[in-house]
Amino acid sequence: MTNRFDEGMRTRRAVLGDAHVDAAEAAKTDFDAPFQTLITEGAWGTLWSDDTISRRERSMLTLALLAATGNFEEIPMHVRATAHTGASPEDIMQAFMHVAIYAGVPKANHAIKLAKATLAQMEEGQ
Repeated sequence: MTNRFDEGMRTRRAVLGDAHVDAAEAAKTDFDAPFQTLITEGAWGTLWSDDTISRRERSMLTLALLAATGNFEEIPMHVRATAHTGASPEDIMQAFMHVAIYAGVPKANHAIKLAKATLAQMEEGQ
């Protein structure tokens, strides 16, 4: 493995938590191993490991971009990650309010619904 992979795995664990990463690693197969390496090195080892902006800001950007592009499936995972990045529920709402204005109310509305449910689960310890 490369240094970028190792750095990416450390950052991925710091942001998403060991349980999430352990589950993803356990589900990895020979088929998707190249993709897992790509995201670990590229997304986590390059982008998320860069300290130009804070992890809080990266969480807000990521959530806004996921909602704006209609990639709702990963919103709960990234809402959960805010427990590690420092983005507050108010930060999440601000990101989605930007989505409403710049990308559309229906996308923001759906993202808020997902975030609301995820935050409630987090409060319940799930």
